[in-house]
Amino acid sequence: MAIQTLPQTPQEAWKKIRTGDWRGVTSGVAPGYVQANLAILPMALAFDFLLFCQRNPRPCPILEVIEAGEVEPRLTAPGADIRTDIPYYRVYENGELTGEVDSLKEIWRDDLVSFLLGCSFSFESALSEAGISLRHQEMNCNVPMYVTNIATNSAGVFSGPMVVSMRPVRHDKIVRAVQVTSRFPATHGAPVHIGDPSVIGIENIDRPDFGDGVEIRPGEEPVFWACGVTPQAVALNCKPPLMITHAPGHMFVTAQRDADYAVL
Repeated sequence: MAIQTLPQTPQEAWKKIRTGDWRGVTSGVAPGYVQANLAILPMALAFDFLLFCQRNPRPCPILEVIEAGEVEPRLTAPGADIRTDIPYYRVYENGELTGEVDSLKEIWRDDLVSFLLGCSFSFESALSEAGISLRHQEMNCNVPMYVTNIATNSAGVFSGPMVVSMRPVRHDKIVRAVQVTSRFPATHGAPVHIGDPSVIGIENIDRPDFGDGVEIRPGEEPVFWACGVTPQAVALNCKPPLMITHAPGHMFVTAQRDADYAVL
């Protein structure tokens, strides 16, 4: 059986995803390039969601807003198509997850506005370079994500809990992990919590709400970052008539370099 290698450039990722030659979790895809969460909404809800993102920059840092009906992210990924170049999409209708698809062409509408939001996969190369292991990559699985008791700041019809991603970090590397990720505020920045998961409402660390559980070894602490899956928790809470998102862990790869978003 042939082993599929991860796409190494954004253009390769778009082409292989679009043609169905590769689909998977995008952690480790196109190292050094910014990845993005996706939220697509009807124009009638776009201003409320834009305001929600502005009021919640940790889980929802805006990289680009694509005008209604447009499909090319001209600022962050010229040449890409937002309808086809993500491995899997999720469709929420009236607060219900009604489908997971690999293309939006059949359901695309001219009134849809697309939001690209920063993703923590974008700072993983910097964590690796700092000697911090990434357990989900070691285990070849998706990063674990959890719905918390941390409330977001509401805006218009949108409100709900923050979602976080978790990576186990050795005690002697925690300060370094905070320093490294603090340099990337456009892709969630520093952790929102370190240690006891029950403090932020997580009852069972081994059973994430999204993604896969990973091993936490002796001498490690769970470290939690704000996560761009937050809009999906908001969709379940607020029940907009339509919201389309990426499937958790299956991100959009932009043509922007991580370093361009780093704060020195």
